[in-house]
Amino acid sequence: MDKNIHEDCGVALIRLLKPLEYYQQKYGTWMWALNKLYLMMEKEHNRGQEGAGIAAVKLESEPGHEYMFRERAEGKDAITEIFGNVRREFTEYTKDQVRDVTFAKQNLPFAGELYMGHLRYSTTGKRGLSYVHPFLRRNNWRAKNLCLCGNFNMTNVEEVFEKLTQQGMHPRIYSDTYILLELMGHRLDREVERNFVTAQKKGLTKTDITKYIEDNVKMSNVLKTTMTNFDGGYVICGLTGSGEMFSVRDPWGIRPAYYYKNDEIMVLASERPVLQTTFDLECDDIVELNPGEAIIVNKSGEVTVKQIIEPRNQAACSFERIYFSRGSDRDIYQERKKLGEQLTQPILKTIDNDLEHTVFSYIPNTAEVAYYGMLDGFKIYLNEEKIRQIQNLDHKPTADELREILHQFVRSEKVAWKDIKLRTFITEGDARNDLASHVYDVTYECLEPYKDNLVIIDDSIVRGTTLKESILRILDRLHPKKIVVVSSAPQIRYPDYYGIDMPRLEEFCVFRATIELIKERGMLNLINETYHKCKQEVEKPRGEVITNQVQEIYRPFSVEEINNKIVEMLRPEGMKTPVDIVYQSIEGLHKAIPEHRGDWYFTGDYPTQGGMRLVNQAFVNYVERVFQKEAKF
Repeated sequence: MDKNIHEDCGVALIRLLKPLEYYQQKYGTWMWALNKLYLMMEKEHNRGQEGAGIAAVKLESEPGHEYMFRERAEGKDAITEIFGNVRREFTEYTKDQVRDVTFAKQNLPFAGELYMGHLRYSTTGKRGLSYVHPFLRRNNWRAKNLCLCGNFNMTNVEEVFEKLTQQGMHPRIYSDTYILLELMGHRLDREVERNFVTAQKKGLTKTDITKYIEDNVKMSNVLKTTMTNFDGGYVICGLTGSGEMFSVRDPWGIRPAYYYKNDEIMVLASERPVLQTTFDLECDDIVELNPGEAIIVNKSGEVTVKQIIEPRNQAACSFERIYFSRGSDRDIYQERKKLGEQLTQPILKTIDNDLEHTVFSYIPNTAEVAYYGMLDGFKIYLNEEKIRQIQNLDHKPTADELREILHQFVRSEKVAWKDIKLRTFITEGDARNDLASHVYDVTYECLEPYKDNLVIIDDSIVRGTTLKESILRILDRLHPKKIVVVSSAPQIRYPDYYGIDMPRLEEFCVFRATIELIKERGMLNLINETYHKCKQEVEKPRGEVITNQVQEIYRPFSVEEINNKIVEMLRPEGMKTPVDIVYQSIEGLHKAIPEHRGDWYFTGDYPTQGGMRLVNQAFVNYVERVFQKEAKF
């Protein structure tokens, strides 16, 4: 119910494998790929609403003419602005000129064969057009021009920065994207120079050397010597000025990427339904890029998939499946339904099996699929109950008796509506909280006051702020007998460091509840001990194995104890309706999503050493920011 966490970024690639004239003749416009890129980005709008950017490369451009183009914009309307700006560049020409593919190839920007798009959500809090992808590194040699974008967050930027400076480089900006651009650009330079030396040995001169270089650049060499330096979750996409295109996925498979190829195109996106809808494909037509793999298209249009880094322990992000990715994906839809369905028993326990007097609903819309699964679970349960009731009859049932049994049903209502966007930023303090409490509205008299339970499911509960300031207040107006808040995800206990903007430790309601339990039970020494253990882990030399010491603070407490404390902390002042909270179990998560084992948000089992180092550092920062300031120890 806290939708202020920022999602993964989105990427989109299109490589035309035939001349522009082919698409003009078959589809009626040379802009077919440009139009498809727009559709792909709109279909991925859920993955980034802070900014967007596109880039294109025009093959075989004459010297003195631009061949690499880029357009970027900020804000939730960035996609519309970008493509509007591109179209405006065509207005100085006649309609016939714009439609003429030969004229377009020679004169119009973005009339190319390689296209790349990016949608941005910041995971660092940094704003401004200079932070919007794609990033571009320019050079007068076409093969040395490099344009990058990605869905990623690197956990060892400091280490790579030091490596660059030790080589004598002087990066202008300290960010993972820029440092990646500089390192990969440096390796691309070396690859170009390798081919330059080979071309000279073959006796080639002048433009023949240039042609040889562009025809023989091996992006796999560049990627292998670049990506082995990084720790993190990533899908990196890139274009070179000479016509190379690539996308590479991290060796743990943390971030997702899907591609499709036929004799006309190679296309890639962060989510499978984007490709299905945009190009009218079946689910099984599309291939997932495997951990550590790169898909590479060279200047001549040859498509290859290469293993760049050996795959590590599979840690594909489960939170992608629970919330971030589009629920229209075939497998994700079924996984989310399963997450809801298998919560039947714990919900029954908290409502004392009183299904007759329980109404089910969901908040927000992203929880809708899990809600359908939850309803399915209760329908299955109720059908079994009906069978049991009929079997327990000691006589042939009458029509009325059967009717009474068979007419039992699972009650579901649209209880809450988010029908306005209040600009709460214009006020402060209590006034802001008052406005926030009115963001949602309820369907009045949809349940019987003081008699019916209300079960409301969400995909995840992160901070709990919206629950406290809005949801529970507004649901209390219906006067249910009890409110049961259900999370289709387990307790979120740890930050993410691989591309999702998760909050600091103290912003998690689960973490705050655990700290309160520690205080109440006089266990402050546990915080002190964990602090010193975390410092020891952070101070370990590079290369030594690091473990997550923050897990220690949760060990003394059961899930139920933490749940009870969360309810106590999030209950608004003056609210009288009893509240329970039900979380998905870790076992349930793995049962519903067996192929995506990346569960560090919930377990603290980070797949990389960079993640382990950062979570320990987060606890050190927390203690020094909060406890030491209060002189607790």
